Amino acid sequence: MVFLQKWYRVLIWMWFSAYALCILYPLFWLAMNGFKSNRNFFLDPWGMPDQWLWKNYVSAWDAGIGQYFLNSAFVTVVSVLLVLILGSMAAFGLSRFHFKGANILLLIVVSGLMLAPQVSLISLYKILQMIGLYNTHWALIVPYVAFQLPFSIFLMRSYFLSIPRELEESATIDGCSTWQVYWHIILPMGKPILASAALLTGMNVWNEFMFAMVFIEDSALRTIPVGLMNLRSQLNTDFGVQLAGLAISAIPMIIMFILFQKQFVRGMMAGSVKG
Repeated sequence: MVFLQKWYRVLIWMWFSAYALCILYPLFWLAMNGFKSNRNFFLDPWGMPDQWLWKNYVSAWDAGIGQYFLNSAFVTVVSVLLVLILGSMAAFGLSRFHFKGANILLLIVVSGLMLAPQVSLISLYKILQMIGLYNTHWALIVPYVAFQLPFSIFLMRSYFLSIPRELEESATIDGCSTWQVYWHIILPMGKPILASAALLTGMNVWNEFMFAMVFIEDSALRTIPVGLMNLRSQLNTDFGVQLAGLAISAIPMIIMFILFQKQFVRGMMAGSVKG
């Protein structure tokens, strides 16, 4: 039995090592080929660079990736903050207060998950033009927040339901207001689910292409996904610089997942068993 258990652990370890390799190697390949010249890339696409051309990353940044990166960072940070603030408040109300129509309100919120962003493209385009937000960063932020809120509220509400009500009652007895309970108890204890919601929202906003392509005309306001397409047309034959731009665009999400992976897993596991 002990022998079988050891072999079972070895097989599990080998399986997850192979799985991790399948995920990590493409990222390594992307970053590595960003240092190659065109000749080196075509002659040896799977090997290490003959000469490490750091200027490829500088050239990609100067070619426009820097501006697109900053635009994406601004849109993503503002969108994530708004989703966390509005979503946590709504989730707090739906999870801690009992009032007439609460279930119907929750159903309305969750029904937002059934609406695909592509369906609303034309109507959003006309609305944004009418209210004067077209061709601004807010033309992206407002739709992003609207489409990310339903799932974030559902996720955070499920987690908030697992927080013992005794803590809230004790705080109320000590004189805390509803706002103080939310700020000093619910939010600190909800850090794992807030991290999960932030990562999921950030990833979706950072990689979104359709709205960024349609709602923004000015190239100075474009985000990373559209910027990479423009970079491809500018640098049609310089594949090293193109790959360097792709590597730069992938860095923020990789760093975020590395920093918050534990809280992300905790939040997703806890948020999926309640509700």
